[in-house]
Amino acid sequence: MYSIQANQSGTRHIKVSENHLETIKRYSLLKNLVDSHGIIDEDVLEKLRLNCRSILGSQNDIDKELMDVCLDVIYNTNMKAYGLHELVLLYIKWLEENN
Repeated sequence: MYSIQANQSGTRHIKVSENHLETIKRYSLLKNLVDSHGIIDEDVLEKLRLNCRSILGSQNDIDKELMDVCLDVIYNTNMKAYGLHELVLLYIKWLEENN
């Protein structure tokens, strides 16, 4: 289990599990998410949320693991742009360790 800082002051954290990271990888949720400027802001977070909503809406059978990622991490009330930036950094580190 990993923990990412959700805000700059460090008062909020979000728990991220191996299953969450594997699901993010399986659905390529972070791929092509950030534009060429490389800045993660609230618009990028909203784009991720819309992508997840679209994937869930197009499935006949809802994937419980994707739903868990959405509820536990992406739609977490503490998730802000800073938290998404931390999630991306964790994901990159996790990929490097698991390849």
